[in-house]
Amino acid sequence: MKQYDKLIFELSKKGRMGYSLPENKLPEYSFKAIPVALQRSLETGLPEVSEPEVVRHYTNISNRNFGLDTGFYPLGSCTMKYNPKINEEIAALPAFTSLHPLQPAETAQGALEVYYNLSQSLAEIAGLAAFTLNPFAGAHGELAGLMIMKQYHMKRGDLKRTKVIVPNSAHGTNPASAMVCGMDVVEVQSTPEGTIDVEALKPLLDETIAGIMMTNPNTLGIFETEILEIAGLVHAAGGLLYYDGANLNPLLGQCRPGDMGFDIMHINLHKTFSTPHGGGGPGSGPVGVAQRLVEYLPNPQIKKEGDRYFFVNGKDAIGSVSGFAGNFGVMMRAYTYILSLGKENLRQVGELATLSANYIKESLKEYYELPIKGICKHEFVFDGLADKSTGVTTLDIAKRLLDHGYHAPTIYFPMLFHQSIMIEPTETESLETMDEFIEVMKKIAIEAIEDPQTVKTAPHTTPVRRLDETTAARKPILRYVDLLNDTPES
Repeated sequence: MKQYDKLIFELSKKGRMGYSLPENKLPEYSFKAIPVALQRSLETGLPEVSEPEVVRHYTNISNRNFGLDTGFYPLGSCTMKYNPKINEEIAALPAFTSLHPLQPAETAQGALEVYYNLSQSLAEIAGLAAFTLNPFAGAHGELAGLMIMKQYHMKRGDLKRTKVIVPNSAHGTNPASAMVCGMDVVEVQSTPEGTIDVEALKPLLDETIAGIMMTNPNTLGIFETEILEIAGLVHAAGGLLYYDGANLNPLLGQCRPGDMGFDIMHINLHKTFSTPHGGGGPGSGPVGVAQRLVEYLPNPQIKKEGDRYFFVNGKDAIGSVSGFAGNFGVMMRAYTYILSLGKENLRQVGELATLSANYIKESLKEYYELPIKGICKHEFVFDGLADKSTGVTTLDIAKRLLDHGYHAPTIYFPMLFHQSIMIEPTETESLETMDEFIEVMKKIAIEAIEDPQTVKTAPHTTPVRRLDETTAARKPILRYVDLLNDTPES
């Protein structure tokens, strides 16, 4: 390690401090017990700042963050909806946060009851026989679900089934999860309307197909109206149907994946059932299965006998996919959300999510190119501006939205269109919020024609202007530099 007198921190001044540690009362021998290789020989180089400076620094940084508590976040395919604060309050109760995953089941009956009841609720909502809550994320749930699919075929001795069909409009995690699971991916094309081409699917269905991965509505927000025929074809060929639950919002209380013919599915609790998940977490991806697949659910499994809840391990289970039994804090939030809405109101989620998306789509279709006409579900996709003559791109539009206080929607996905703008307003936004967003989108579309340079150089009002995203990704600056403007070696 190079010797540096001081690392530069923006607010640091030598000799300044905000906190004094208590006098060290540990005996001398306690330090000698630390192996020499682990003893620090150089100063830490930590910043020297006062308490007010620290508090103001982090407060100001937090005010620069964008979140659903500060504005509209129409991120397509991610369901960035407002999360009721009662969910946070319940999940933060000491009776839950003080639990330890290694304590005996007899001392955590309340937590096991929540797990059991939530899994039963999800099974009813999804139209499936049973759920495990163990996976920590949606993609983690996909992997667990595909492992169940693989186990099913292996237990039947059907070892040739090593391929999974994935639509060309699928989420990127679908083919990735299949590959991680050791299966080969076969792509099926979509029709011009954005749904699976059934005629293109038929030749793919042979004795090597383990199943098909789908989401319904699909990534374009279009409902797969041929789903019953697709299910019949896949089942007749000996395969299983996997449901990617990322787009479950518009279906809540309206229809169930199990009733469509799906055998396995994962649900993103952090999307559909209301947990904050911006910034990469936390997450939870419960996996549900039809009755014939229940025995393959991962361990540990939670069962109920009388008033007692306990852990069991199934002999034909795929094994353990996570430490202990999943992300309990996310489960608490989801369970609170479901109980707060109740069965009678849960169906409004689907209704309002669909209504909101169609309202924005119809209001903007004269200004932005709409490649797929007709009614969508919870989200929809524009292919950039209707008038592209000035060269303003989807990225420019996204950056300009920041100047108006909105987080940009998903851009350049799905890759079926060159200038994709995927918008999902969710069911929690008011009519006034959506009207304001519509007016801003119209303003940007007009500005792109009358003053394109302003859009192309946006954002103009944010703390950081437009970045060189390629360089930032390939050469990130992760540490402060020293007085010589050289990165410390480690």
